[in-house]
Amino acid sequence: MTDFTKTRAAFHLPEGMTYLDGNSLGPMPRAAADRVATMMADEWSQMLITGWNKAGWYVQPRKVGDRIARLIGAGEGQVVMGDTLSIKVFQAVSAALALRPDRRVILSDSGNFPSDLYVAEGIARALGATLRVVEPEAVEAAIGPDLAVLMLTEVDYRTGRRHDMPALTARAHEAGALAIWDLAHSAGAVDVDLLGADADFAVGCTYKYLNGGPGAPAFIWTHPRHAEVAEPILQGWMGHAAPFAFDQEYRPAPGIERMRVGTPPVIALSALEASLDIWDMVDMAALRARSIELTEAFIAGVEAACPDLVLNSPRDPLRRGSQVGFRHPQGYAVMQALIAAGVVGDFRAPDVLRFGFAPLYNDLDDVSQAVDTLARILRDGSWDSAEFHRKAAVT
Repeated sequence: MTDFTKTRAAFHLPEGMTYLDGNSLGPMPRAAADRVATMMADEWSQMLITGWNKAGWYVQPRKVGDRIARLIGAGEGQVVMGDTLSIKVFQAVSAALALRPDRRVILSDSGNFPSDLYVAEGIARALGATLRVVEPEAVEAAIGPDLAVLMLTEVDYRTGRRHDMPALTARAHEAGALAIWDLAHSAGAVDVDLLGADADFAVGCTYKYLNGGPGAPAFIWTHPRHAEVAEPILQGWMGHAAPFAFDQEYRPAPGIERMRVGTPPVIALSALEASLDIWDMVDMAALRARSIELTEAFIAGVEAACPDLVLNSPRDPLRRGSQVGFRHPQGYAVMQALIAAGVVGDFRAPDVLRFGFAPLYNDLDDVSQAVDTLARILRDGSWDSAEFHRKAAVT
């Protein structure tokens, strides 16, 4: 049984702030600063280059990957850390295309995060493939015999809609295609089961619900059936079978190690480890139940107190991740006013107020505070101020 009071206490949450933006950036674990400071003082400072062996920096991407594996329904030795999410998307898509050389179609949906579509579009242009983008509800019908790769984000970044990973993966396999899943808004938010769904590849970031800090490294997972044959186009030094032999020709490392590219971000991985210590206390079924409790309470509260807002997320909690969106014609200004009042969510164009509920540290008091503050701002019109209409660089 997960003690969410204990996990909440493990995070630094600023006094007077109700933080509902963990789907964009999770808060700092209290232990993270000391963990990073220890790494710098005891390892980098004293060991210098010998830290790659003495402190285990070189094997850190696999060790951290094994800790994340449990959270996404993967096995030991199947997940590796490093680089950014876009790079991991590039690796997964290019490797999957190479495994289906007689097919040239990549299928995604309009709810996918734009960066994933940018990467896929670039790959398609370079390799003479085609990227097809359909509405989320049309994905299953669009899977045909010419499909090479189905590339989807499990939980829609804007609406929170959750795709049926097992069903769509099975449909892709029936058509002879491979399925890649982006878990950016799933890992740490919902009960993911990659092996149970029989997915082929998965990628994700760790700065959102996993609380690894801004710019925290991404991860990639490969199903064991592909681990020894997948060959991504981006072949880096750390993914070589013998990096320190300095061979002129590339030979892929065995298994998931071939998905490594550049030098691992050791300081960032150390911060992430502090968060994973908290995650070691969490049962994923309990996490999902908590997520549903929070989002259901928020939807009910907002709809009762803020009739001018329109729900922009699935009403069925089984079809929803751990985030909720509401629409308002002046959504940006409303969100800025809400943030100024101490309730932090975010805005997604063109008109969506987005709220991410992180079960490790959000509770029903946060829900009540957010609903009450939002209702007051809409009621008194305080959002309609020039300062709240000015667009910042990051929304």
